[in-house]
Amino acid sequence: MPQINLIQAINSALFSELERDDRVVVLGEDVGKFGGVFRATQGLFENFGPDRVLDTPLCEAGIVGSAIGMALYGLRPVPEIQFADFSFPAFNQIVSELSKIRYRSGNQYNCPMVIRMPTGGGIKGGIYHSTSPETYFIHTAGLKVVTPSNPYDAKGLLIASIRDENPVIFLEPKRIYRAVKGEVPEEIYTIELGKAKLVCKGTDVTILAYGSSVQTSLEAIKSAEEEDGISVELIDLRTLLPYDIA
Repeated sequence: MPQINLIQAINSALFSELERDDRVVVLGEDVGKFGGVFRATQGLFENFGPDRVLDTPLCEAGIVGSAIGMALYGLRPVPEIQFADFSFPAFNQIVSELSKIRYRSGNQYNCPMVIRMPTGGGIKGGIYHSTSPETYFIHTAGLKVVTPSNPYDAKGLLIASIRDENPVIFLEPKRIYRAVKGEVPEEIYTIELGKAKLVCKGTDVTILAYGSSVQTSLEAIKSAEEEDGISVELIDLRTLLPYDIA
């Protein structure tokens, strides 16, 4: 089983779903020939062409609005917001339209699409490239919000999100895009949305974490156990909405 990083796992998931389902389309700024600012979409344009991998103008409201239309007409769009900070120009489209389509239509219509967003700090991105906007979205009924902490989960969660019948905000912690590697199967697999994962068992204290904070927590746990003899349980939430209360 190959060892790959998180960005490669994202790329593998996108490739698998584009190949499997011709309704899947990828769109966003520089996602085509350039392969994305973080190279998450590298090679997709060459393999699937401009009708499936679309470069868009720099207009997040237009990207998300177009994707909503695509989803309502039967496609499975995966729009990329280049940085999560830039989701705010599309905020009205996401919270006032996308999240409400199923309820508004009396369950006659759904809007299956995944909005990918590199999120968080840690890359010296400054004020416009470092925010973590998940709080806004987890308080919006009608959305699902997912964030992986490792390459294996990234691939399985993204594939499951693309296949889900609901709109998904998929937050990718860019600080660990290339900093974390793990074994990821080449074949297709999914990880159920809404299910947390027990990363390690402990008896003294429980840490709930998600995204890049899982890796930080693992470092802290190692220190706590070695230096102070504290036994720590770590739970990776993986899906922030719906939250795995059980």
